[in-house]
Amino acid sequence: MEVMQVLHMNNGEGETSYAKNSNIQRKIISETNSSLKEAILNIMCNNKEVPEGIGIADLGCSSGPNTLMVVTEIINIIYATCRKSGSSFPELRISLNDLPGNDFNYIFRSLPAFFQKVKEEKGAENCYVVGVPGSFYGRIFPRKSLHFVHSSSSLHWLSQVPVGLATNARTTLNKGKLYISQTSPSDVIKAYVSQFQNDFSSFLRSRSPEMVPGGRMLLSLMGRSSIDPTIEDGCYYQWELLAHALSTLVSKGLVEDEKIDSFNAPYYAPCPEELKIAVEKEGSFIVNRIEAFEIGWDASVSSNSSTQCEDKKILLLSMGQQVAKTIRAVVESMVENHFGNEIMDDLFSVYGDLVDDYLYKKRAVYVNLVVSLTRKD
Repeated sequence: MEVMQVLHMNNGEGETSYAKNSNIQRKIISETNSSLKEAILNIMCNNKEVPEGIGIADLGCSSGPNTLMVVTEIINIIYATCRKSGSSFPELRISLNDLPGNDFNYIFRSLPAFFQKVKEEKGAENCYVVGVPGSFYGRIFPRKSLHFVHSSSSLHWLSQVPVGLATNARTTLNKGKLYISQTSPSDVIKAYVSQFQNDFSSFLRSRSPEMVPGGRMLLSLMGRSSIDPTIEDGCYYQWELLAHALSTLVSKGLVEDEKIDSFNAPYYAPCPEELKIAVEKEGSFIVNRIEAFEIGWDASVSSNSSTQCEDKKILLLSMGQQVAKTIRAVVESMVENHFGNEIMDDLFSVYGDLVDDYLYKKRAVYVNLVVSLTRKD
């Protein structure tokens, strides 16, 4: 699987689009507002005067209503700070980054209304937004061009399937599973841990020359609470239940066993200790803070949790079906690439039923990690 070519959130504004099924990601962004404010105020106040220009990058920006949410909050913080100090509003150079398959057209169509709102509410016209396609595991910005880097719900995606687990591997190490599980051999766990360490180190090495000394970085990603990668929290059951759903389709003759055995998610949910060690080992950044918080799977439920029937009656979706729509909006591009488009509706229908059964027995949560870093002088 060529992750850079196939990984993207579902495009457009349809019922299975990321734009309509990203409520959890929106809540995660909201939960990090205090950390965002602290980082921006640090940039503004650590200078004798407000910088004339500020470079800002949002990595893994995706598309939909969440994309400009962080940018809007940053502008609000800077505007309030400038009014309080009597300073002029600085020139903002905002870069929105994601992989080439991202729906940048959705973002660009929303920019005129965004600019108009900023001008009317803040009187600011020196705000510039550009789209930057490319992998954040490599260099994508000029040297010392960024004062602040933000990334939310993105860094748990790996640059590739861990070495040794790819589709063309000679042996099947993770039979019947899509990700790390309690039945996965130690070699599978080691491959995932190694791939994440390599990728996260590459991310830090790439950002280091792009940021000014003293610049701040705020990263938010799916993680886990324990050092044990097989612990049943975070997104563990997201992948377990998806593997179970695929196995159900095998029993119906819609999917081959070998297809499941040869799919491994380019994903890793780290623990706080892994992040801290990786940052200290790379050496370019100071760890200000690493925090963890939980978001319930029920955060998937939003105003989009119903759909219109042909007879114009409203059919409410179950909790499991709404969770299934949220997961589908995120992983469908990869799953479809491997298993084919024709099983997608059946797969996520079965998955929704399995989620309903699971949630009947226990409350499920995502564990989100928030990392605040400062670029060393």
